[in-house]
Amino acid sequence: MGHQSELAREGDVLTATMAGYPLIVVNTAKGIKGYHNVCRHRAGPLFDEERGNCGGALTCRYHGWVYTLDGRLRNARDFGAAAGFDPRDYGLFELNVETWRGFVFVNVDAKAPALSTLLSPLDKRMGKRDLSKLVHTDRRTHDIACNWKVYVENYLEGYHIPLVHPQLNAEVDATKYEVTVDDGVCFHNAPTRNTGGVYDGLWAFVLPGLGVNVYENGLMMERMVPLSLGATRLIYDFYLTADAASDPVKRQSVISTSAIVTAEDKWICERVQANIEAGVYEAGVLSPKHEAGVAWFQAFVAAAIS
Repeated sequence: MGHQSELAREGDVLTATMAGYPLIVVNTAKGIKGYHNVCRHRAGPLFDEERGNCGGALTCRYHGWVYTLDGRLRNARDFGAAAGFDPRDYGLFELNVETWRGFVFVNVDAKAPALSTLLSPLDKRMGKRDLSKLVHTDRRTHDIACNWKVYVENYLEGYHIPLVHPQLNAEVDATKYEVTVDDGVCFHNAPTRNTGGVYDGLWAFVLPGLGVNVYENGLMMERMVPLSLGATRLIYDFYLTADAASDPVKRQSVISTSAIVTAEDKWICERVQANIEAGVYEAGVLSPKHEAGVAWFQAFVAAAIS
């Protein structure tokens, strides 16, 4: 959902829609809470901006029902007497909220395994990197005319880098590009060529659709959001060190480099989608050297829909 630094004050709010669920997290006096961004009256939104401050209460934008930050219904505005209506029965639907290295995650499944279990491989790989003091620097969105799985498969291999990404290929040594899978996380490592670029050489994909792209001065969290059968939205949130965030040159270098790579991925993924829709292609063969991550993801999808 975001970073704790974006929820510094009581009443600070972040919202998102994930897998069709409108979600909201808010800083309360008792820590960060998460809810479905849905009023219990007639499903109006409690907050209709991506981020901001709710002023101490969550107020439905439809009919004005007011909820405390801990989810209790405080006031059903001008509702009138109603037999059997007890405000205590109409609190907000709460979400599981957990944090990892300063980042805030939510889960709609009350029985889901702990976040620490899912991210354990990533935690080990990140080592002593301190992410708690990163600053949210920018958000960019990119819409791509392809199925989300086409984009994810492209993300999960470096085989295409020499042909599709000339600038990235000049910055990292694609001949030594490695992809490894550890439970629910797929890692990419490529040694940098010390050309003064912005990449750290480490990327991670967390099932089912989160990219963690590590830079020299921070990282970018990439949400891969399916919009329809043939459309995907990428939501990029850049988190940089305070020094890099305040330096226009360093800040723009990270964002522009990311934009170039994304434009190149957009170009190839949209053409792959068009070729799939043409009906000629059925199934290919995967390279054991380069496409182990793709095979892992395809097995995950097959198991999910079986």
